[in-house]
Amino acid sequence: MKRILWISLLVAGCSISALAQTPGKTTGGGQQLTLQEIFTSGKFSARSLYGVNPLKDGKTYASVVYQPSQALVVYDFASGKAVDTLLKRAWLTPQDSSKPIRFGNYTPNADETKFLLSTDEEQIYRHSSRENNFVFDKNTKSLKALSPHGKQAYANFSPDGKKVGFMRDNNLFIIDLATGREEQFTFDGKQNEIINGGTDWVYEEEFAFTRAFFWSADSKTILYYKFDERAVPEFLMPIYDGLYPTNFRFKYPKAGAQNATVSLHLYTIDNKTTRKVEIGDGIEYVARAGWTKDPNIAWFQRLNRHQNKLELVLVDARDNSSKVILTETDKAWVDVEDDLTFLDHKKFIWSSERNGYKHLYLYDLSGAELGAITRGNWDVTNFYGVDEKAGLVYFQAADPNPMSRMVYSVKLDGSDMTKISSRGGKNAATFSKNFSHFINYHTDANSPTVVSVHDKSGKEVRMVQDNADLRKTLAAYKLVKKEFFSFANNGGESLNGWMLKPANMNPKKKYPVLMFVYGGPGSQTVDESFGQYFMWFQYLVQQGYVVVSVDNRGTGARGAAFKKVTYQQLGKYEIEDQIDAAKYLGTLPFVDAKNIAMFGWSYGGYMSSLAITKGADVFKAAVAVAPVINWRFYDSIYTERYMRTPQENAAGYDDNSPSSHAEKLKGPYLLIHGTADDNVHYQNSMVMVQKLVDANKQFDFMAYPDKNHGMGGSRTSLQLFTKITGFLNANLK
Repeated sequence: MKRILWISLLVAGCSISALAQTPGKTTGGGQQLTLQEIFTSGKFSARSLYGVNPLKDGKTYASVVYQPSQALVVYDFASGKAVDTLLKRAWLTPQDSSKPIRFGNYTPNADETKFLLSTDEEQIYRHSSRENNFVFDKNTKSLKALSPHGKQAYANFSPDGKKVGFMRDNNLFIIDLATGREEQFTFDGKQNEIINGGTDWVYEEEFAFTRAFFWSADSKTILYYKFDERAVPEFLMPIYDGLYPTNFRFKYPKAGAQNATVSLHLYTIDNKTTRKVEIGDGIEYVARAGWTKDPNIAWFQRLNRHQNKLELVLVDARDNSSKVILTETDKAWVDVEDDLTFLDHKKFIWSSERNGYKHLYLYDLSGAELGAITRGNWDVTNFYGVDEKAGLVYFQAADPNPMSRMVYSVKLDGSDMTKISSRGGKNAATFSKNFSHFINYHTDANSPTVVSVHDKSGKEVRMVQDNADLRKTLAAYKLVKKEFFSFANNGGESLNGWMLKPANMNPKKKYPVLMFVYGGPGSQTVDESFGQYFMWFQYLVQQGYVVVSVDNRGTGARGAAFKKVTYQQLGKYEIEDQIDAAKYLGTLPFVDAKNIAMFGWSYGGYMSSLAITKGADVFKAAVAVAPVINWRFYDSIYTERYMRTPQENAAGYDDNSPSSHAEKLKGPYLLIHGTADDNVHYQNSMVMVQKLVDANKQFDFMAYPDKNHGMGGSRTSLQLFTKITGFLNANLK
């Protein structure tokens, strides 16, 4: 669920546009922002460098360009010069068509001579899709449809580039590219019953992967998942797109409900045999799987239902034997990460919070720890990879404080840790294949993205995008700066926040406050980020609001203890901290303590619903978009990770459910939900509505027909934020 928020956050910066704008009124010496230009013009969007795919030579990367026509162009890291063109749309005309295709995603084979190109994408859930794929041969400039028998999902080259595997109708297929022969090797796939080679809804959302089949390094064996969903309760979602609404049905395991039964299988291509891998007794989840560098040795990570015991298991594909080589346990939960990296000489890198912060460790394949690679009272927040030749590991860390992100290198033995990002604030990197260069994406709390290329020592080689035009545009509006602050909650714990205050404040006036919250486990809104509703917040500041965000206990980048204190009691400590934050703000001389509101989306909507009920004596009003109302309604993996099951922890679920406190509502409450939200179901808001009606409480409600959790689209965003702004103006000013 912590990933949920970030889709909605992008609404304040739509696609880049050259639309001319009529200057608005001025305020504080600058132009006056309007909601129309914020949500529909695109004029405040930062330019960046997207779709970077580092190439095997280590010196270049590929990136898609759209002018004068769509093409995949190769650029030199160091000089930025275009040195080759891998694809041109003019080359991409199918044999049965007179028009070239427009491709979406592209995937090269290992030697970058062939490309899988997706077209006609059809979304399944948030990350999954089915599409028509084409294979483009760079050497012959030929284009061929992958399969004529229907759309494919998760199409993927074999390591030798001779075959492509994909899923169709919940079954797995292999196509031999030389002969065009299509082979099906699973036959029991069926919608809402059996899935072969893809993930179910809850794995896709909470374990964050969709393709669930993996080639061995020698292209001879495929390891794949099978999901048996037949016992999983089915969720029904009406779609209002015709004269008679249709029902969309999908398997969604809510907290405490039956999960899909997951199994692993090995398919050997030469003899067309399938063997089941024994995953072990008492295993609820297979959170990750794949192959080591040895084509005979596969691996998987397994979890119990409480997700407080994770084991790394190696499987010998020759005899199907398996061995647990590493076990992680925790009193609360163990996070599933993507840091596992197998190296030469039978070693691998693993990340763990066992010592209080997330750090990287080196192991051998027997499971013996060879030493810590990183150490310190800070979290590793991204692992970029290993230059094995140089013996250097590259990573991102929440250092020198939780709001910042710096890029570092360190030797495999943990020595010579070196900061290679040259700017303060928040830095993220994309490295070349040989780690000789990296693209650095930098922002800070008050500045848009700066994209630059650096050598491996951190020296800047060239500037790619400094967003000078956007900076000039923003300067015309005389925007105010975010100010970081900290305060102690009622228990003495220091919490971090940021604040935006109106320019030229009247010392005799007290200002209303909007608190923006997310607050979920491991999340963070108080950091050196620029784009999170930034322009809408600036608009509110111009209207005379103070805007604040505070990271409560349970949020990320401050170590395991700070993050996991909320275990089995989601909402309790988080809302206590937000109430303490509002009380602290009320002591400031420029804050109107009687006019403090909270706004949040998803987990933030849950928090704002608690604010106006449990915190009704402190908060004047609240806006909740797509909120969880009771964790009983949310999915098994996310919820039980932090709460265990409702059967085990009924009080933990109900004591901090907004619906359990509906009778405490005092102030104005705006509840908003999309009716086609497959994630946080519309059911949540319907339950809250019923509880408020039963308690004879008045409130405002808005439903967006057939909109999902992100409620995307510029028209929807403009209407939604116009409504929220009007609600705040009517109730706080």
